[in-house]
Amino acid sequence: MEEKILTAEEEQRELAEQARIRREKLQKMQSEGNDPFVKVSYNVTADSSKIKNCFDSLEGKEVSIAGRLMSRRIMGKASFSHIQDRDGLLQIYVRRDDVGEDNYAAFKKDYDIGDIVGVRGYVFKTQTGEISVHCNSIELLTKCLLPLPEKQHGLINTDIRYRQRDLDLIVNPEVKSAFIKRSQILKEIRAFLDNRGFLEVDTPVLTTLEIGASARPFKTKHNALDIDMYLRIETELYLKRLIVGGLERVYEVGRIFRNEGMDAYHNPEFTTVEVYEAYCDYFAMMELVEELYTTVAQKVCGTTDITYQGTAISLKKPWARMTMKEAVKKYSGADYDLWKSDEDARACAKSLGVKVDEGDAATKGHVLIALFDAFVEDKLIQPTFIYDYPVENSPLAKRKPDDPLFTQRFEYFICGHEYGNAFSELNDPIDQKQRFVKQVEAKRAQEPGCNAQVDEEFITALEYGLPPTGGLGFGVDRLVMLLTDSATIRDVLLFPTMKPKR
Repeated sequence: MEEKILTAEEEQRELAEQARIRREKLQKMQSEGNDPFVKVSYNVTADSSKIKNCFDSLEGKEVSIAGRLMSRRIMGKASFSHIQDRDGLLQIYVRRDDVGEDNYAAFKKDYDIGDIVGVRGYVFKTQTGEISVHCNSIELLTKCLLPLPEKQHGLINTDIRYRQRDLDLIVNPEVKSAFIKRSQILKEIRAFLDNRGFLEVDTPVLTTLEIGASARPFKTKHNALDIDMYLRIETELYLKRLIVGGLERVYEVGRIFRNEGMDAYHNPEFTTVEVYEAYCDYFAMMELVEELYTTVAQKVCGTTDITYQGTAISLKKPWARMTMKEAVKKYSGADYDLWKSDEDARACAKSLGVKVDEGDAATKGHVLIALFDAFVEDKLIQPTFIYDYPVENSPLAKRKPDDPLFTQRFEYFICGHEYGNAFSELNDPIDQKQRFVKQVEAKRAQEPGCNAQVDEEFITALEYGLPPTGGLGFGVDRLVMLLTDSATIRDVLLFPTMKPKR
């Protein structure tokens, strides 16, 4: 029989009718003294994973399970159904003679797909070999008042999926799997750092000043103090102050907020890990990154050879390493060392058709950065460290002693995207203040009316003495995307930022 295709309006009417019928069932049960919303607990002794994995030891034994009713096949005096818990689906067998005539009638008439039920019975295997629970009792624990999406069509509309992640998790098992893996990734990151003597700390989310960094903050108001405050755009400066204070090895898994654009790799609210270690440099941070990524991938995925969006990626160490100058020369042909002046650099950029944002004020460093963005980044598919960045875009990194126009900084790239950033941290308070001043001036010129300021408290901390320190920051969400083969950051955020419906 040919399936009837409903219009959107007809589909909405049908869903509304189903919801009305479910509410009528609820009212009937409540009037009979069987209100499912008064249940406060249910004694669960097993789950779908345990029953399937330990079938040999559980066969014939009584278990008590709970979950959401996801299918039902009624065959007169007996029915087969599936319930879904956190770990997956499990079949249950419900028979009138076992649960009682009244309870079986209620199961057939009053229960709906989506209801949450508790089941007690013994573990067995059907003639077709499916591990199941033969019910001795079944109880409605929560009534589902809205119909779930049809199993045949599923829930594929991304706008609905992101707005109603709860529904998405119910009907799309692979989504649940991705978020369980996200939790595992965070657990392994913490374990890796904890095992190396790092101390996890928490620093303020609300700050009292807008710093000169290029990221735009969210602004709010503290009523009691009658001051403007800003949601943090990084955790870096507070963490380095803790190194000054003698903690020596610290990290923070921190929520960051940036009032900027959104795309497949950017959300206004995201999670980073920042790591700081006294008495080491950016090369030590490279080794830490390699170790961390290979360890986490092996623990979570069982391998360091993964596939991301159809591309095979090897996270095995050692990763490729190139200076920014080497990378630009390799992929664009432009040789920084042949530029004798800023004018030469700007002329080179023009000949290659690359616009430099700083225009006639662009330095050799600005041009190198622009050429890197234009020619290099999307070519870096396998894990690659790009190091020695121009001082122009590295206000917190220590200069190279033998070449002060460059800094001891690296970023690492996978599949054409940046995944993390690290420095040998600048610990000269005089140099740092000069760079902050330039940064603030540039931001005020670019955004007239902004309240960008130099963080004088951080400068004061540096004046007490920051030991030589290596620092690293990387995005948790991008790492989760990589290890779950997710195409967009919204697929790895439980509740991504969405514009409200009007």
